[in-house]
Amino acid sequence: MTVDEREDRLDRAFTALGDPIRRALIARLSRGEATVNELAEPFPVTKQAVSRHVQVLEAAGLITRSRDGQRRPCHLNAAALEELTSWIDAYRLTREREFRRLDSVLEETKEQGT
Repeated sequence: MTVDEREDRLDRAFTALGDPIRRALIARLSRGEATVNELAEPFPVTKQAVSRHVQVLEAAGLITRSRDGQRRPCHLNAAALEELTSWIDAYRLTREREFRRLDSVLEETKEQGT
């Protein structure tokens, strides 16, 4: 996968997660598979609206759908979430190292001042 393809996939995933209903759908699917009807139950929107949210999540690669007879359950794609977590962690670790260096400088400054 090229850098551009990876960036495009990250863009789609983060854009999809920008909506609170889609984040709630991801949270629900983290507990197990569910159909669109089951996913739609707690939301004050139409089943068609939830279906569109599911399509966005699927296009972003965050969920998959399978066929089980008449049922079409949705499943969380844990690998896609792991990719997002890895991307975030890379920046978090960089910031943590910078803060540790800043803490060291401040401690040295404090010791020199006393």
